[in-house]
Amino acid sequence: MSTIQERAAAAAGRTAAEEQNDLSLPPEFVEQFPNAVDPMAEYEPGDDDPEMVPVHLAWIRVRKEIRAIAKGEQYNGGGTRFNFRGVDTVVNTFGPVTLKHGVNVFPVHVQATYRDTTTSKGSKMRECTATVTWQIVGPRGDTLTLQTQGEALDSADKGTAKAQSVALRVLLLSAGLTPTHDKDPDSSYIERGNDAPARSAESYRDEILDPKTSAGRLQQISYEMRDQRMLSRRVQNETGEMETLDDLGARIYRERSGGGQ
Repeated sequence: MSTIQERAAAAAGRTAAEEQNDLSLPPEFVEQFPNAVDPMAEYEPGDDDPEMVPVHLAWIRVRKEIRAIAKGEQYNGGGTRFNFRGVDTVVNTFGPVTLKHGVNVFPVHVQATYRDTTTSKGSKMRECTATVTWQIVGPRGDTLTLQTQGEALDSADKGTAKAQSVALRVLLLSAGLTPTHDKDPDSSYIERGNDAPARSAESYRDEILDPKTSAGRLQQISYEMRDQRMLSRRVQNETGEMETLDDLGARIYRERSGGGQ
């Protein structure tokens, strides 16, 4: 059974392959805009122009060149420290490679929501959550449509721009399946021997609450407490309330690892 494309091509006296590879303007467009210039009719390939391949192949070629982007930047403030891949780093990496392979990335629709909030110190902030629809356009003009979200806080008028920048970073890293190639924190975990002195619940609490304790170390602490069956031990937290070590460690881990993609 022939497809609609094959039947349409046969009616025009062409093969389906010729129909698929034809990048000229459609006849109905030419009839409506008779003075329009057909970009493919005027196109003469240059020595450094990208190969005219479908968008999914062009994107794979981009991914082949961008094997990894490490979390080379660090946030350290307010008692929180974490490594992350910044927007500028990601765009600077993808930009030249997408240009090389004739790939364009366009935001075609932005939907933003806002709410007023305050920081822990009482400063007034404006939170923006932006849902951005993107089109990845290949060298032949065919497209992939994707959607991502970004969230940002700002005290002035930059919240929307920041949120869209985060959404762009998420798009490139997610669609590019871009790994970090960073060392897994679990790889440095050393199981305690039987002769290792047991630690008290309070000592684990103090290390968890110490601002210098990294997110990776917090994961290791969780493994240690699990092995010693201490996750359910209740201790007095930083506000004077009783909390299990498991809940305390998970809460502090989220605070110190949050915001890093």
